Amino acid sequence: MAATPAPYPQAPPKPTWDPRDPVRPLLRPTIRIRLTLLYGGMFLIAGILLLSIIYLFTAQAVTESVSQLPFKVVEGKVQPTTSWCELPVQGTGEQLNTAVSACLKHQQDQALEDLLRRSLFALVGLSIIAFAFGYAMAGRVLSPLGRITRTARQVAGSDLSRRIELDGPDDELKELADTFDEMLERLERAFTAQQRFVANASHELRTPLAINRTLLEVHLSDPGAPVELQQLGKTLLATNERSEQLVEGLLLLARSDNQIVERKPVDLAEVAERAVDQVHGEAEAKGVEIRGERAPVVVQGNGVLLERIALNLLQNAVRYNVPEGGWVEVTTEVQHGQAVLVVANTGPVVPAYEIDNLFEPFRRLRQERTGSDKGVGLGLSIVRSVARAHGGRIGAEPREGGGLVMRVTLPI
Repeated sequence: MAATPAPYPQAPPKPTWDPRDPVRPLLRPTIRIRLTLLYGGMFLIAGILLLSIIYLFTAQAVTESVSQLPFKVVEGKVQPTTSWCELPVQGTGEQLNTAVSACLKHQQDQALEDLLRRSLFALVGLSIIAFAFGYAMAGRVLSPLGRITRTARQVAGSDLSRRIELDGPDDELKELADTFDEMLERLERAFTAQQRFVANASHELRTPLAINRTLLEVHLSDPGAPVELQQLGKTLLATNERSEQLVEGLLLLARSDNQIVERKPVDLAEVAERAVDQVHGEAEAKGVEIRGERAPVVVQGNGVLLERIALNLLQNAVRYNVPEGGWVEVTTEVQHGQAVLVVANTGPVVPAYEIDNLFEPFRRLRQERTGSDKGVGLGLSIVRSVARAHGGRIGAEPREGGGLVMRVTLPI
């Protein structure tokens, strides 16, 4: 019994919040909030300055008004009318003058405190009104930008027929909206032309290749054909099959560049199982063991394209493996609220700086162009394109001891 290979290193945990997700934090620094804080802050600073100036002027005026008494008590009796003013009932004029000055000073302090308290209440009320007014005005000014953003989000979902059609004064925002509408018009024409080209190319390219394959198979079925002709026919048939794979890959790559409009519930584990069944024969022929636990994970998408993701990853994992004792591990699970498909395999050592090149069309490890019979060089490009069309992403990292760990993350 073969020894169990060492497990590949665990990847670092994925962030719980994807910056590409349309759901944003409630307190993110939007332009509206920044304008609101700017308007309200300026009004608040102006109010504080105004309150300080009023307080200083009032204090100076009151102080000057009571610095000298407008009367002098020479003699007689004084009857206090308040509880806080303590005046002697009888006394000399100097004593009465001092008592009256103290009462007036106390009255001055009370007047200033009352003025400050009332002014603070007024400032708080005006600040609330200012922030509310600033928020409403900022929302009114920025409402065209919100309309542009909503239209752009709808366009990102492959609805190129949407237009902003902004009404209002001929200002910078309307100019921006009109320019965006013109861009959408050109994009819609370009995508329509691309779809028409893909449909026409699908027929024009497949038909002659199918005819060539049929003719070659007919000639190869002739038992009286010379050996040289048989060998030439097999070579041409293999070349024709490679051309068919290339055409299918290019057409699929062109179709998968667009967002998926019609989505249905798809079990990622079932997709992986179907891909394993299709690669099982090739894996047995190469002596590669396919293993791994696949938990049910339901995502919204196109089942055929999702199956192509798993199939391409499995085919690469089997074909680029070690000659003996190789294995491929296929797992599906839920991590941080997202569906994850992981395909890990043994194989040659892959430098980390060459991983990005593997996702480019017609690129392979240490080669500028494809040049072997293992494929046409579009497998990982198709996987990345299909993953992006489903709102997901694919990442790869070298496995310790050789091979790769491919991780496809899709929203649930």
